Amino acid sequence: MFLARLASRNGFARHARTFSTSLKRDAAKVALLGASGGIGQPMALLLKQSPLVGDLALYDIVNTAGVAADLSHVNTPARVTYHQGLEQLPKALDGADIVAIPAGVPRKPGMTRDDLFNTNASIVRQLTETSANTCPKAIMCIISNPVNSTVPITAEVFKNAKAYDPRKILGVTTLDIVRSSTFVSGLLKNVDPQDVSVPVIGGHSGITILPLLSQANPSLSFEAAEIEALTSRIQNAGTEVVEAKAGTGSATLSMAFAGVRFVTSILEALNGKENVIECAFVESNVHPDVKYFATPIRFGPNGVEENLGIGKLSDFEAQKLKELIPELQKNIAKGEAFVKQ
Repeated sequence: MFLARLASRNGFARHARTFSTSLKRDAAKVALLGASGGIGQPMALLLKQSPLVGDLALYDIVNTAGVAADLSHVNTPARVTYHQGLEQLPKALDGADIVAIPAGVPRKPGMTRDDLFNTNASIVRQLTETSANTCPKAIMCIISNPVNSTVPITAEVFKNAKAYDPRKILGVTTLDIVRSSTFVSGLLKNVDPQDVSVPVIGGHSGITILPLLSQANPSLSFEAAEIEALTSRIQNAGTEVVEAKAGTGSATLSMAFAGVRFVTSILEALNGKENVIECAFVESNVHPDVKYFATPIRFGPNGVEENLGIGKLSDFEAQKLKELIPELQKNIAKGEAFVKQ
């Protein structure tokens, strides 16, 4: 039931080995880097169901063949290939329309997303360097944390390769939107969480996550204390999962769900659907003090079509925005410095 509902909601109705051959004429090639991981495997399963995906290239450093063999038994048209190890990465990326990167290590109790920086920054730099050389026009969907730093890393890598297009470097913050909808609907009566929309701006860690409850649809009328508590829960929801898993991982299933929602929206935009809107962390001038910022974005065939901006904030949100800027500046600078050093 879950997979059927997701399908309905999101429009789903050395050499690489190919497991199935049926292709949809207007379907795209999606390269999933980190496909054997906790996020990558459920993402691969959900993407395999999409009629918008013609080729699904699975890449990882281990266990990729097993994931691909398993997935190939799913009776949907998308063709699955596997690519394992760095020598096969260019083949995975060749001809890709979208590159989704959930590769990296998960958080453990007591760790912040920033604690992941050294390991995940190296992984993202390596993957995006090959992407910039192999599929420079692909839309890059960066999931690997810390997104506030890995998106600037990706941008600097593409600049060095003289392949940078700011419309096509996208930080996936959709999990914050999914969580906001879920938590808000839990405080309302008889409301489907998928009918609740809450824009989330800023970044994708801790205090940089700013849900705009004042702009929620349907409109909300929470007390100040409720808004503060709800904002705090959304900002710290990842830690909630890390602690509940007690050292065995971080958010994987919910992140896979959110990642596929985002990739599906980009696929729809590539196929000409109009008014495709998702929040994303992108190069932006909506705030004068930061180079990258998450806001609602209208997407088109070339990626970012229009940045819809911040909108009108409540006094509480305006104060939280001021507080998050120094942290976001630090995260962005750290990512840029990693590539430049």
